Amino acid sequence: MRLALAFALLASPALSAPCGGDFAGFIDAMATEARAAGQPDAAIARFFDGARIDKAVLKADRSQGVFRKTFLDFSQSLISKSRIQNGAVYGQKYDAEFDRAAADYGVSRGILLAFWAFETDFGQVQGDFNTRNALLTLAHDCRRPEIFQPQVIAAIALTALDDFDPASTTGAWAGEIGMVQMLPRDILERGKDGDGDGLITLKTSAPDAILSGAAMLQHHGWRAGEPWLQEVVLPEGLDWAQTGLDTALPVADWAAMGVQPREGALADGLTASVLLPQGRKGPAFLAYPNYKVLFEWNKSFVYVTTAAYFATRLEGAAPYAAGNPDPALTGEQMIVLQEKLAARGHDVGKIDGILGAATRTAVQAEQVRLGLPADAWPTVELLEAL
Repeated sequence: MRLALAFALLASPALSAPCGGDFAGFIDAMATEARAAGQPDAAIARFFDGARIDKAVLKADRSQGVFRKTFLDFSQSLISKSRIQNGAVYGQKYDAEFDRAAADYGVSRGILLAFWAFETDFGQVQGDFNTRNALLTLAHDCRRPEIFQPQVIAAIALTALDDFDPASTTGAWAGEIGMVQMLPRDILERGKDGDGDGLITLKTSAPDAILSGAAMLQHHGWRAGEPWLQEVVLPEGLDWAQTGLDTALPVADWAAMGVQPREGALADGLTASVLLPQGRKGPAFLAYPNYKVLFEWNKSFVYVTTAAYFATRLEGAAPYAAGNPDPALTGEQMIVLQEKLAARGHDVGKIDGILGAATRTAVQAEQVRLGLPADAWPTVELLEAL
């Protein structure tokens, strides 16, 4: 039954319920699309009974100010001594499950522990938004309906399986459910029964959550036995224009340029990018192919980089060398910078004051043009030069 519903979902046509209009009409359109996707009428009726727009979800979606923090500020706010200690405790408690995640899916325990910690504090804080209403609110909103309308159909499929109660299931404001905060489609297609009870219950079963998270990362391209992030020491004369996620070179090439590991050895035979979250004066890392897979879990650069770094800490790496990076721009200055970059023809995405991947690429291009150190870290000097 589970596979049949998942295959029906995959085979269904692209969704096109009109966003932003009358909510009752939107519900009717989504119900029609659910039927076209092969979902049973009883589950559809149960899912939509009592559905409503949740204005708190829209407020949360519009106010993600935490991602405006720098990497140093963000990582120091999320990574605490107690979280590191709890990571060791939960790693030992579910040692067999983490070993199985590594054996079956190739995913290291550090990564799974890091996301488990950041998403829900190891299951302690899973969110209290009604998941059905959160998904419908974001599917109806015109900002990202193409992401959330398929999640609504998947949640209806889970309802048909009795794995989802529309009236009582709660989670994060963006519709994620359970200890590792997975969206309904990921649960439907890649959820795993880790404890062997015949159910997939990510809210209450740590084994289910651990194995499901590992399966999801494997699906998105996680490469078994390979690292994801490694702190490095850079030579003074490095060509900063080659740094950043847009440039991936063989590790041997980076080593020939003088890039050295702070600990251990570089992963010879792989490609990697030199990652400078706060420019050439701050921490420096090699980001291996597995690092990019983490953006399938969360799209925020600062969140993913912090989680990847925390995972290395949980597996024994030393704290990073913070350095002394140039001061970050204020939120207002970042918006002005993005406006100036857009005026010069750069695609920075939404002008929101967040230093995301597109803005970093544009910053680096302008630094090259102006003859500044091209480390993709925006400074007052750059802002004034533009």
